[in-house]
Amino acid sequence: MSANRSNTGVLASKPTPVAAASREKRAFLESKALFRYGFLALILIVWQIVGPHISPIFFTYPSKIAVAFYELTASGDLPHYLSQSLEVMFYGLLTAVIIGIPLAVLMARVRWLDWALDLPVNALYATPLVALVPLLVLWFGIYLKAKIIVVFLFAVFPILINTYQGVRECDQNMLEVAHSFRSNEWQMWQDVLLPFALPYIAAGVRLAIGRGLVGMVIAEFYTTITGLGYMIMRYANNFEMDKTFVPVIMLMLLGVSFTAGLKWLERRIAPWSHANR
Repeated sequence: MSANRSNTGVLASKPTPVAAASREKRAFLESKALFRYGFLALILIVWQIVGPHISPIFFTYPSKIAVAFYELTASGDLPHYLSQSLEVMFYGLLTAVIIGIPLAVLMARVRWLDWALDLPVNALYATPLVALVPLLVLWFGIYLKAKIIVVFLFAVFPILINTYQGVRECDQNMLEVAHSFRSNEWQMWQDVLLPFALPYIAAGVRLAIGRGLVGMVIAEFYTTITGLGYMIMRYANNFEMDKTFVPVIMLMLLGVSFTAGLKWLERRIAPWSHANR
């Protein structure tokens, strides 16, 4: 009897596979956070140490940027210009998604449309869009519409190309099953094509976010005195490097935040795309 109890105690003390996997996952996340945020902290520390020894006309350091960030926020300048940039980014990116995804599916499904649009799409994607911004400003003016069009052009091609590739790589067996159930074209889109291409679409939107932020700032350089782009030009021309870095870092934070939010949304609506990671 005592031997049975001792054996039971030994068995009970052994970790279950679920507990072992949980500890392994926790250790992995801790290591990931340590390397990610530890390296960022190292960069900031070195920057803070080296920054004061460089001329303030050309450079600055984190503590001065933090003070400038507080001053610009308290004065209302940063929230005001940030809201203008977010408006341009929102409408430009939304338009790119609304137009890019359906057009990509149509190109992948309709052969003659693919043949007709393949060359123009590739030509525009390969063209440095910065060269077109002065023309767009000349055609559409210097106000909100022109900036939205610039962001749209910068953002639409990654969405279009990635979605097209995802639909083209859809499993033919899945399409045959849908055909056997008498699915029409719209049902095919809804039940097979878009769910299969969703990881590709998410990757395209992530690329579009970065390109859209670039287009937004370039548009603000060329158009009216609004947005984070105007803040960069204004403070850089006055050699106020601490205030110049504030909108630059804000753009970085916007890119990281948008990308993280998109990854979270992708995990919620397409959990199968992360099953093997």
